[in-house]
Amino acid sequence: MPQWIGCDAHKKFSVFVAVDERGKASHAVRVEHQREVFRAYLESLPAQSEIALESMGSWYWLVDEMERAQHVPHLTNPLEAKKRMGKPNKTDRLDARGLGILLRNGTLPECWIPPGELRDQRELLRTRMALRDMRIKLKLRIHAALDRYGLQAEGISDLFGKSGRVYLAEAAAELPSETRRMVVTQLGAIDELTEKIDAVEKRIQ
Repeated sequence: MPQWIGCDAHKKFSVFVAVDERGKASHAVRVEHQREVFRAYLESLPAQSEIALESMGSWYWLVDEMERAQHVPHLTNPLEAKKRMGKPNKTDRLDARGLGILLRNGTLPECWIPPGELRDQRELLRTRMALRDMRIKLKLRIHAALDRYGLQAEGISDLFGKSGRVYLAEAAAELPSETRRMVVTQLGAIDELTEKIDAVEKRIQ
């Protein structure tokens, strides 16, 4: 018998509700997020069960396990799904039931689920962006330190390029001791981050 399942996932557990072809919902099943417990529950479901779950921080491993158990996960936009459910009262069971019904009716607002290998590779891009953001923050801190002491680099477009580094070495001598020490520390961190960003970019290529 066809079965559609809604999964209301939280950080430590998920609540599952199955909906049959007549739209009748089963009782809610709470499954703890312990990998073996989660796997055992998935293995108890009918083969090729279709499971709707909301996009949230830990959906990767949940989808990994669903695919491992040869089920068919469907990822949804949580805000849009809740609008379509039209439920003013929110409980885990109602959310899971609502997802199952939307899936059964073909009205679930789905998001694309990348293949497992691509999900893994996306971490390269996330890491590159995170390292880049760290580097930008350090550069801004150095700019701010120079500004506090009236040391503007006239005619230098990139304070961290070749000519900019020459200026920084000269300007550092005019800074108070602890500020100077922290500028040097941050410059070293910028260089280390640049090496790591280059390595990640090489891996991406």
